Parts: sequence; structure tokens; C-alpha cells
Amino acid sequence: MAEEQKEMSFLGHLEELRWHLVRSFLAIFVLAFVFFIFAKEVYDNFLLAHIQPDFITYRLFCDFFNYLGMDSAFCTIDFADKKLQSIEVTSQLMNSIWSSLILGFIASFPYILWEIWRFIAPGLTKKEINSSRGFIFVASFLFFLGVLFSFYVIAPISIQFLYNYQITDAIENSFTLESHIGLVTNMLIGVSILFELPVLIYFLTKIGLITPEFLRRYRKHALVLVLIVAAVITPPDIASQVIVAIPILILYEISIIVSKRVIKNQQKNANKSPRV
Repeated sequence: MAEEQKEMSFLGHLEELRWHLVRSFLAIFVLAFVFFIFAKEVYDNFLLAHIQPDFITYRLFCDFFNYLGMDSAFCTIDFADKKLQSIEVTSQLMNSIWSSLILGFIASFPYILWEIWRFIAPGLTKKEINSSRGFIFVASFLFFLGVLFSFYVIAPISIQFLYNYQITDAIENSFTLESHIGLVTNMLIGVSILFELPVLIYFLTKIGLITPEFLRRYRKHALVLVLIVAAVITPPDIASQVIVAIPILILYEISIIVSKRVIKNQQKNANKSPRV
């Protein structure tokens, strides 16, 4: 009888997980459908915004270097002859569908976190729930901070560099729609996930897999790993890699503080617990 109840409980958890996943995917698909309907506006104002010479980042960098009395390539950006190529019959349709799904995931990220929280919350104590109440807000804030950093800093710098990089005049740059959109969306997702580092360290510390001492001891190794990751998610130019690496290293230092605070709270709670 006990085994039957245990099996039913396990099957019940699977059924509950299934509905959480269904609602999460439904949210992604609904938002993706909205993005697909307004595909022209999404592409003109978001996904293709970086090939507009008056993009805000280019103007700010131009003004900044002018203020310093320095000439800058950001002041003479011209993408007039940089038309993206669609060389397959289904290219634009499939690209708009895939981009809509990615943007649907990004927009629904807080809701997905809420569904995850609803699934794991029944297994937590009241004290654990209260101490983790800000999880959705903090994780969502870091995620969208990564989206903004990628969109307004990493993507425009990378695109400006790559669109103007040329080995010789004998080679003409003619980029495809897939390569451009893939570059932008990969940056959005990759950098945003990297910005979740403090949240990941928080949970790894809670379950005892990570300690502040461990993070400090392997800080140099983390620096090398961050540079490798930055090289993977950014174009092969040092400036973009450094710009990505700096905030991640700052987040790593914040993660050490977060881990230290988790350990401190655990020790404090252990001292308060009654001894038998």
C-alpha cells in the first residue's frame, strides 16, 4: 500500500510538472505568435536596428569620443550598401518563425520562472520560501539586464566591427539574413544566461556544492573560463570579448558575496536550532 501511494505520488508530481511545462510553452508560443504578427516592426526596430547608422549606441559613442577630442569610426558609420541576403525560398519565413520563438522565450522568462517556482515551492519549508521570495524578481532583473547589455553594447560594437572588417578589397562582404539574426539572437540569449551567475551560485551554495573559499581559490581559473565563454558568444575581436568579460567578472565577485552570505545565514540558523 505504501509503495502504491509512493508511486501515485511520483506520478502525481510528473503530471504536475507536465502542466507547468505546458503552460510555460504556451506562454512562449502566444508571445511568439504576437511577435510573428508584428514581424516587420520587430525586425525594423529591434533585430535589424544595429544596421541603422543613427542607432543610439553609435551616436553616444560618437559624442563620447568627440568629447575626448578623438576621431571615431562610430561617427562615420554607413550601412547603406550592406543589404542582407535571403538566398532561399523559405529563408524569410523560417527566420521570422525562429526569431519569434526566441523573442517569445525572452519575453516570457519571468512567467517561466514563476512556473518553476510554483513547482518547487510545495517542497520547501515556510522559512525557505520566505528567504527565497525575491528569486523571480532578482533572476528576471539579471536576465533582462543581460538582454539590455547585449542589445545596446555588445551587439552594436560587434556588428560595426564585423560589417566593416575586410581582409582585402578583393573580398566583398555580403551577409545573409540568417547570419545576422543568428548573431544578434545568440548574443541576447548567451549574455542573458551568463548574467544569471549569482542566482546559480546562490542555489549551488544552498545545496553545499559551492563555497566562498572555492570561488576565491579558483578566481584565476574563472577568469580564463570567462574569457573563453566571451570568445564563444562574441565575434573574434578583443574589444567585444573584454566588454563581455568585465561585467561577468563583476558578477563573479558579486557571486562570492552571495555565497558568503548564504553560508553565514546557514551557520546562524544552525546556531539557533535547539540542541538535543
